[in-house]
Amino acid sequence: MLIDFFLHLKANKLPVSTREFLTLLEGLQDRICGHSIDEFYFLARTCLVKDEAHFDRFDQAFASYFKGVTEIPGLEQDLPEDWLRAITRKHLSPEEKAKLEALGWDKLMEELRKRLQEQKGRHQGGSKWIGTGGTSPFGNSGYHPEGIRIGGESAGNRTAVKVWEKREYRNLDDSVELGTRNIKVALRRLRRFAREGAAEELDLDGTIAATARNAGWLDLMMRPERHNAVKVLLFLDVGGSMDDHVKACEELFSACRSEFKHLEYFYFHNCVYEHVWRDSHRRHSERLAVPDLLHKYGPDYKLILVGDATMSPYEILHPNGAIEHMNQEAGAVWLRRLLDTWPSAAWLNPEPQAAWPYRKSIDIIRQIMGERMYPLTLSGLEEAMRLLSRRR
Repeated sequence: MLIDFFLHLKANKLPVSTREFLTLLEGLQDRICGHSIDEFYFLARTCLVKDEAHFDRFDQAFASYFKGVTEIPGLEQDLPEDWLRAITRKHLSPEEKAKLEALGWDKLMEELRKRLQEQKGRHQGGSKWIGTGGTSPFGNSGYHPEGIRIGGESAGNRTAVKVWEKREYRNLDDSVELGTRNIKVALRRLRRFAREGAAEELDLDGTIAATARNAGWLDLMMRPERHNAVKVLLFLDVGGSMDDHVKACEELFSACRSEFKHLEYFYFHNCVYEHVWRDSHRRHSERLAVPDLLHKYGPDYKLILVGDATMSPYEILHPNGAIEHMNQEAGAVWLRRLLDTWPSAAWLNPEPQAAWPYRKSIDIIRQIMGERMYPLTLSGLEEAMRLLSRRR
């Protein structure tokens, strides 16, 4: 059955390997996960899923595989009796155990098999068939100390042993819109730790070594805390067509401020020219000269530009092409200066990637960026972070 489960995960496009599957089997052999299907779920997810972005896909595959009654552990396999009964000893009160005796586990599972064979289609209400809204111990809303809930939300009894399709990680799928938590997960791929500040963190290894050298007398050793030493310059396009992407950009900005200790941010409109700003309310009176930034921040900074790159090609390629002022040099010139100063760079585009081929300005900026443009999805952001982490 577990080999079929492994193949089922592969069929659902989960990147699980044979080595990870063998680790799962070793865990089962060593009885790491106990006897419940819930514990098996957590062990399987720990062994087989390497990336949080795949948690939701794993939940769906797990639920679909174990949803059919003939595939529930214990029905097709001769499992030890304590495997199936341990949950009663672990979770039930004496009163609930007495109720269980009225039907018994063996009888409960036998009845479940029988009713699934007899039942045709979905059932709503009642006390016999498997479904929702009734009092059957096998349905979604029924009650039995060892009942089985198949599908839907809990009825509040919280006594189901099998809870299918409870997907708590659906927002982590790498193809969906980003939230602040998801962005933080992706940004953590761009890390380079260094110890900074005062010695305020316990150095456990150093304490053990110093205590041993001190003939067993405790000698506490402290060290500076580790911080992410990556330095980031964040340039954000604001206004115009970017108004449609305010929420995504706000979430990205919030996550960057949380993840990167060394973060400098600036705003521009459509394309970077000779000036940027930090406060959009004072963008015309308190502007920052881009040449000053090129000299102020060293080449060890990572450059991230965020924008939909949707504009007239004239705004990128020609002097005086900007829609708000007369720029003496084309936007493409300034973009290349940024890349020459900070070669470790990426452009994040909140526009759907399917729309990119239909907009000439996106193609132009992609060429200037050396194809380093990524969609503002979890998978796109992770790919950009991997690129920035290896480029110098």
